[in-house]
Amino acid sequence: MSSTSRWRRSLKKTTVIGAVGLAVIAGLTGCAGATPAAAPETSAADMKAAVDKGADLTLWTWSTNVQNAVDAFEKLHPKVKIEIVNVGTGAAHYTKLENAIKAGSGAPDLATIEYSALPQFALKDALVDLNKFGFDKLEKQFTASTWNNVNVNGGLYELPHNAAPMALFYNKTVFDKYGVDVPTTWDEYADAAAKLHAANPDTYIAADTGDAGTTTSMIWAAGGHPFSTTGDSTVKIDLADKGTKKVADLWTPLINDKLLLPAAGWSTEWYQGLANGNIATLTAGAWMAGTLASGVPTGAGQWRVAPLPTYEKGEKASAENGGGGYAVLKQSSTQKQLVAAAFIKFMDAGDGVQVMMKAGQFPSTVADLDSDAFLSAKNDFFGGQEVNKVFAQSAKDVLPGWQYLPYQAYANSVFGDTVGQAYNGSTTLSAGLLDWQSALEDYGTQQGFTVTK
Repeated sequence: MSSTSRWRRSLKKTTVIGAVGLAVIAGLTGCAGATPAAAPETSAADMKAAVDKGADLTLWTWSTNVQNAVDAFEKLHPKVKIEIVNVGTGAAHYTKLENAIKAGSGAPDLATIEYSALPQFALKDALVDLNKFGFDKLEKQFTASTWNNVNVNGGLYELPHNAAPMALFYNKTVFDKYGVDVPTTWDEYADAAAKLHAANPDTYIAADTGDAGTTTSMIWAAGGHPFSTTGDSTVKIDLADKGTKKVADLWTPLINDKLLLPAAGWSTEWYQGLANGNIATLTAGAWMAGTLASGVPTGAGQWRVAPLPTYEKGEKASAENGGGGYAVLKQSSTQKQLVAAAFIKFMDAGDGVQVMMKAGQFPSTVADLDSDAFLSAKNDFFGGQEVNKVFAQSAKDVLPGWQYLPYQAYANSVFGDTVGQAYNGSTTLSAGLLDWQSALEDYGTQQGFTVTK
């Protein structure tokens, strides 16, 4: 479980990017008891007036394609200038953002924040609640899972910028060569792992050295709910729940029988394995389609996309794996907040959606996911397959109710020290998950949360 999202990849085995302060403890994304949004404090006319007046904004992101939306917005609104600044990827980005928030100055007007990290910053009262602009009325434009990801305790802190529904990416050439059927269930996946490796000891069903992001997505797809928050400050962690146990039971034999290539995601060995057929599959979000095409160009025509396997034949179950959006910082002036909000609406719920899709962005907007043009688009890298049909169905099959911890970045940073040890034989996967739970319980208690099991 090591194919890490571009939005997540630098969080692996990194230092925690900042604690959740005692004074700002609140409920987690999508938690029960969230209060309805208040009436908008500003109108569309206010935003238009602000955009017409103009402003110079600073946007912190490591995204390489958001410049397309910036250029389109600036062309429409010549008095607006948006400077994109890359202060680092993943943890480095969050550390600098955290430091600026603590200092009370130096924060950008807009910043990339992944869905998994959003609660941590929302709880610090550092982000503008977009409900004040009436953006809560845009809910029906987005998939339910991505909308849930940007709502924290009744506040709306981003619009969904992208979606990352999971799928099984597989090397058709390898499966055909060894006469192995593409798995539709996880039992079939385990069987395929054994058959491929028996046919060629250099061929593995997947590469894995342990990754928090993919592991949590797999638990999500298995129906697990290991993290939840009730009320204002009670966090429940159960990394032995039914869904988590399903994943541990599936993955443990693969580790023990050495059916997984011990190569970290994004490493040279990982890319080589994808190119030469030593890695036969990837379980990842829709963004992996672009990553394969750009990172493994020699694999063109060999790879295909299939639905994520399920635990029961014919079951409909998937999860998100990665993704994020853009938040407005409270340090920004009122005028700049209005302009920043207008840009977000343009990019994520307006004409900018098409601009971003042309730049390779996978949409979170229902209308685009359902459009004939999107669904019927043929992808040359995947042998002309209409891969968007697989991704769009996966988006509909994402299981509801998932929550991230309000200190998920910290959780991801200690994954390697706990669960990750199972991959080198120092512990079992189930024991490693319980070690992870213990570490997260201790940290949550230190931060003032009431942690229950």
